[in-house]
This record gives sequence, C-alpha cells and structure tokens, in this order.
Amino acid sequence: MPPAHPFDTSYLRDSDDGDKLKEECGVFGVIGVADAANFVALGLHALQHRGQEAGGIVSHHPDAGFQSARRFGYVRDNFTSQDVMETLPGPLAIGHVRYSTSGNKGPTAIRDVQPFFGEFAMGGAAIAHNGNITNAEALRRELIERGSIFQSSSDSECIIHLMARSLQRNIPERMEDALRRVEGAFSVVAMTRTKLIGVRDPLGVRPLVLGKVGDGWALSSETCALDIIGAEFVREIEPGEMVVITSKGLESHFPFRRQASRFCIFEHVYFSRPDSILGGRSVYETRENIGRELAKESPVEADLVCPVPDSGTPAAIGFSLESGIPYAMGIIRNQYMGRTFIEPTEQIRNMGVRLKLNVNRALIEGKRVILVDDSVVRGTTSRKIKEMILDAGAKEVHFRIASPPTAWPCFYGVDTPQREKLLAATMSEDEMREHLAVDSLKFISLDGLYRAVGETKGRDKSCPQYCDACFSGEYPVTPADQISHGFEMKPAAE
Repeated sequence: MPPAHPFDTSYLRDSDDGDKLKEECGVFGVIGVADAANFVALGLHALQHRGQEAGGIVSHHPDAGFQSARRFGYVRDNFTSQDVMETLPGPLAIGHVRYSTSGNKGPTAIRDVQPFFGEFAMGGAAIAHNGNITNAEALRRELIERGSIFQSSSDSECIIHLMARSLQRNIPERMEDALRRVEGAFSVVAMTRTKLIGVRDPLGVRPLVLGKVGDGWALSSETCALDIIGAEFVREIEPGEMVVITSKGLESHFPFRRQASRFCIFEHVYFSRPDSILGGRSVYETRENIGRELAKESPVEADLVCPVPDSGTPAAIGFSLESGIPYAMGIIRNQYMGRTFIEPTEQIRNMGVRLKLNVNRALIEGKRVILVDDSVVRGTTSRKIKEMILDAGAKEVHFRIASPPTAWPCFYGVDTPQREKLLAATMSEDEMREHLAVDSLKFISLDGLYRAVGETKGRDKSCPQYCDACFSGEYPVTPADQISHGFEMKPAAE
C-alpha cells in the first residue's frame, strides 16, 4: 500500500528506524536583514536533521503584513523556488522544521505545521516551538472549557491560546505569562511586527543560540545553522532567559525562577549536528571522546572498527584512536535515500535497512568487526545490520554503543516508543546480546558519558548536570499528562 502522501516515509520509519530516536524540531529566526525569509530557509536547511516531515516560514513586511508558507517535506523542495520565497517578504521572519512528537501525523496534519500565528488586540504574533509540553492535555481541556477553539492537535498551540487569554499589556509579556503555565521543555522563537523573541525553559532542556548577521540578529536551535548564513555565533540563550530583539538592539531578562540547568545529554550523543557547538564544546570532539571512553570501558580484540553511519562515525573514530584497532568504512550509506522512489510494496518494506545501508564486503570478509552505533532502542535495526555483516563474511560481530541503555521514554520533545518497546526496559545487557545474537554488546556507562561531555567526576547522583531521563528514569519535570494515562515513574529507591 503506497504512503498516503508523497512525503510520508512512515513505512520506512517503522521498519528501518526502530533503533533511532526521532528528534523533536528545529527553530530559526532572523531580524534586520533584507529578505529575511531567505536566510530562514537556509537556516532551516541546516537544521533539517532535527525535523524532516514538514516545515514552515512566517515573515513580516511593513506593507504586506504577515505572510506564511507551510509545506510537507524537505526544505530544499519547498523553500528554494523564487515563486514561494517572493510571497515571504520583509526584514523579519521565523521558521520551523518538524518531526511530530505530539499531534497527528500524515497528510491531514498541515494544520499542525508551525510556526503558529495568532492575531491579538495589539497585533499579530507567530511562534515556533521546539520541545514538548508535559501538561498540554490539562491545559487544552481548561482552555476549551473556557471557550478556546483549537485549530491543530499540537501541544504548541496551547501557548498561543494562553497568550490570547493573558491580560498583560504587550506580546512579550503575554508570552511570559503563558509560558509560566507551561510544564516540560521549550525553546521558542517568536515574532511580532517589529520584534524577534527567543525563550528557553528554566531547565534549558532544549538548545537555542544567538548570532549576529550583518546589522541584524539570528536565533537558532544550533550553531551550524548560523554558519550557513554567515552569522557570527554570539552566545547560547541561557536557561530561563528571554531575549527581545528590535531595530534598537537586544534586551534580555529572566522571567522564570532560576534553576540548575538540565540540558538534554542526548544532544551531545546524537541529535545535534557534529559541526555544531554545545556548551562551548565541539559536538564532534565530544562524540570522539565518547568513543574513547567506550574503548577504555569495553575493550575487545578485533580487526576493524566500523561506524553505523552516519551518527556512529565520530564515536567509532574515537574508539579506533584509543584502541589502536584500524577504522574502516565497513558500511556505506546511500546518501540519496529520502522520498519514496518506488512503490513501497511488501517486498520493498522487507528490504528495510538495505535501502539505506550496504556492507563493504571486501573490507568485512573474514574480519572480527566492532560496530559502533549511537544507541539501541528497539533492536530491530541492530539485528538487521548484524545479519548483513555476517552475510558479508565477518568472523565476529561486536557492538559498542555510544550511549547508555535507553530504558525510559523521553517526554520533552523526542519521539520515543512506549517503555515496554524499549529493549533495555525489559532485558539486561547480556539478554540484549543474546537477543541481537552478537559476539559481544557493551554500552558506555552513564558516568563514562558524563566524563566524555566534560564532567570529569562523572555523574553526580545528587545533582546531575544534564537531563538523562531516557537512561536513568529520573525526570526533571514530572510528565503529568503521561502519568494521567498510566505511566509509572521509576520508584525512588530503584
């Protein structure tokens, strides 16, 4: 059965990507440049890895007012034509790339594609949100009972309705008022007719950075998107900070109670692009350090270290450098695997991983191979890759995983399977090795991961520096909606 929409690759997601957590979203905004939407389109292109289902741009021009375009699919296919970009004039624009972590999926969900727009008494405002609101269902029920009419199924729309009901004087103050009601994780880029606004939640779970482009400013989920538009990286927006940028300059304040940062540690492991900077550290170098730590913790005799491309590559390089075992591209990725290029028949679906990855048989045959991957979620892809390696004639297959076992779902903007579908939630490391039928399987320890990201003493159990709930089960913000649906938190003594 073909996908319902030409950009719907869910049939691949279900079969091929069972071992990959899906990133939440990417946000980008620019003020003070001619044709700001063109800069935003470039920034979104650089953030495409954070969301590949759909994207949108809203711009404002003093004469044309607010204009928007929302599309399914890749940025390159939707926001590069002159016909589209000419409909988005003005010196101020924001954009969003989406992978749905809440709300509907598929062709009926164009209403869920951000940025969202609202018309208020003091003028219009658009908002793009990266993260997840953990009390969205409760807020939605309350707002509907008070007369709000929702246009989407996205949790992010709650922010617009809360702003509409606020009694504050201007839009930034209304946004503050709204976000004080919100629980969970949020990095927000918003705009009015004259202002570009950026906000991070008090724990700073999701990233947001500030850049300078000519006489203008840019806000982005990652520094790699600043690079593509030639912007200078200025600094990260701090946890709990709101910046309001106008033609007069930038104002910063902290409307929320200050708390210790709990930045998502999986950004270092997988989500962010390796050419981005997080916390003053190169993501690439951090991932190489993860590989080195993994080699120290879990050495094994072998002939080759091979990454599972592309996310396992820096860690595999680090493992090779630390262990002295040669690095090799034993698996080659098909870089052009994007949209459906043939009808997804049952035969094609069964090909699964082979549509994306192919084993370099000449290197693998007769070798003891260490495969380095970023994570194991459900184990389906890992099993298929192992079978491909053995089919190519490998003598042994050893998995080394550049993150601790993923045993708990994320509720802060990452699309995670239910806990019972996570391999590490129901199996020990030895049981997972038997399930995957590999010669050995080792994950980096949580302490080792903390050392790799710069915490030399490892993870301080009393006060972790990151959100590591997907590994530890210790959630910095209570997932109220999930608990109301029966989710059981980790017992305090476990």
